[in-house]
Amino acid sequence: MDELLEILNDLNPDIDYQNEKNLIDGKCLDSLTILTLITEICDTFDISIGPKWMKNENFNSVEAMWKMIQTIQEEE
Repeated sequence: MDELLEILNDLNPDIDYQNEKNLIDGKCLDSLTILTLITEICDTFDISIGPKWMKNENFNSVEAMWKMIQTIQEEE
């Protein structure tokens, strides 16, 4: 999870990712940042995030993102 937090902090260090639970719904991350985030996650964790994973709830918190990453890794 440390790698994920590093990616997020590189994108926007002003957000408290460990406590924020509404990154998407609360508009903490804009669409351009989300696209960059997805690319960074795919590259770092060597996964593909397909359309079925493109849901707000998968990106609303660091925990949700981590769970998604782990699930994708298990499936691939």
